[in-house]
Amino acid sequence: MDGKVLQTEVIIAGAGPVGSIGAARLASMGINVIVCEETEACANDLRASTFHAATLEMLHEVDAAQPLIDRGLKAPVYQWRDRRSGDYVEFDLSEIGDMTPFPYRLQCPQYHMAQLLTARLPSTANAEMRFNSRVVDARNESDRVVVTVESNGRREELSAKFLIGADGSRSAVRKAMGIEFEGFTYDEKFLSISTPHPIEQSITDLAYVNYLADPEEWLVLLRVPELWRILVPASAGISDEELLSEESVASVFGRILPGQSIEATHRTIYRVHQRVAHTFVKGRSMLVGDAAHLNNPLGGFGMNSGIHDVWNLADKLWKILRKDGDSELLGLFDRQRRETTRAFIQAQSIENKAFMEYAAGDAHQERMNRMRAAAADEGSRRQYLLKQAMFQSLADAEAIV
Repeated sequence: MDGKVLQTEVIIAGAGPVGSIGAARLASMGINVIVCEETEACANDLRASTFHAATLEMLHEVDAAQPLIDRGLKAPVYQWRDRRSGDYVEFDLSEIGDMTPFPYRLQCPQYHMAQLLTARLPSTANAEMRFNSRVVDARNESDRVVVTVESNGRREELSAKFLIGADGSRSAVRKAMGIEFEGFTYDEKFLSISTPHPIEQSITDLAYVNYLADPEEWLVLLRVPELWRILVPASAGISDEELLSEESVASVFGRILPGQSIEATHRTIYRVHQRVAHTFVKGRSMLVGDAAHLNNPLGGFGMNSGIHDVWNLADKLWKILRKDGDSELLGLFDRQRRETTRAFIQAQSIENKAFMEYAAGDAHQERMNRMRAAAADEGSRRQYLLKQAMFQSLADAEAIV
């Protein structure tokens, strides 16, 4: 451990989509920030691929929206389908074009944003990007937080006014803070497969975003540039090796498009959780994104809500560091984002999963009827679209004092 302690204003643990946008936002406000990422580069994973309209407005403020739009697909229309009957209810986000310049879901793998923003940081005077630097511990002191970082087997201490844990579901920051991660893990696994096969040529009226409900095997079909991404549930009793095998993947394709030969270019298994940290703030350390909350991916709220977390927090930190704001603003951040996470992100993603995995004879038809009624009524439809585009959850959070 070196004796010298480097000082800055904010340290961010993690350079994924949430950490990278937090760094870009803080740097744009003139706040000194160091980002520590344990890997040697931003991961090219395919987990999140949906950017909602409310998030795109934030990205626009740091000149990141248009580069992602240029790389992605605009998906104004999305569908909730009954896989067995083929019936579907369709919503069109272009109807809220009067209140946002981004009336669509942008389908673009998350790593494009993280790579874009972290590549810019070294040229920003008040920002530093450190790859191969893992935050392993932290301690709050009265006027600062001291962060232990490990790089190439060597440890050093960094001192900052504040620490942001954007270091994912196994967050070292959350563990150092001693915060419980309350909730549950779903019994089943989620199998994600990507293919360049033109699925849209075989399924009638398919949109770029489709949620297909079924009591035995629900299905998500998402289009990203050059690929379709497929998500299905898988039994926890079957090994990952078996689920990822050619036979297993071919079986999934066979149930979607019988008799067709389909190439899989990517496949992976996820364990999925519904969890919320007991608090997002402890002393001068804060949690955002997957370090603070986890939810199933049905609706595309996880990454987006994490970005909303760190955007909210950046505003609070700017007021504290540049406007002599009271540290109670951190308590306000905690209330706004944690309550919104529970009231909307967790509740809506759980509801979406219940819709997708309905059992015969349950309330599925009633849900479909409610959705049809909402789609048919102009006022209800607009309210639903604003909710799904995440404008309503932002407004609800701002109303919390």
